[in-house]
Amino acid sequence: MDQARKDWEQSLAFKHRLAYLSKALWKSVEKDWQRWLQPHGLNINEHQILWITYQFGSPVLSEIAKYGVMHVSTAYNFSKKLEERNLIVMGKQEEDRRHTYVQLTEQGKSLFLKTMESFSSESHDTLQSTLPLKSLYGKYPEFSEVATVVRHIYGEDFTDQFNTLTLEEEPAPLVSANSSPRVAPQ
Repeated sequence: MDQARKDWEQSLAFKHRLAYLSKALWKSVEKDWQRWLQPHGLNINEHQILWITYQFGSPVLSEIAKYGVMHVSTAYNFSKKLEERNLIVMGKQEEDRRHTYVQLTEQGKSLFLKTMESFSSESHDTLQSTLPLKSLYGKYPEFSEVATVVRHIYGEDFTDQFNTLTLEEEPAPLVSANSSPRVAPQ
């Protein structure tokens, strides 16, 4: 067998394995996430929008789409639903009306924090399945190889965000449901 054929077979086998492992893992993660959010009346996209907005303070819709791994129209449509529920406000800067900014309302922050407080690793099959590794190594798997692949596809700023996810930092000031978002920091 020549090297080109061998490389082709290895590439195909890797792509096949990656597709099925990621699909199977996502199915479990999605089921866990939906079960977690259901009592709060949120779906995964809405929760991601609240979470990204909490972390970034006043992101533009394109940032929500990028970091939430969703199309901009998906980010917009789910943001409109959250705005109708007074969980976020959307607005534009006076100087530059090209970008739509999103900011949490007090009600949105409260709901987001309630979702985080209700998180329980015992009710997540995906987390439970990692406990043997956590027991052996003293920490959850870090997926360094997968993170490297994702970094090459989406960029360092995308993967670096996961190193800063925290609930300890106070995000940007909140707005009332009747006001427009603050101007995003430059």
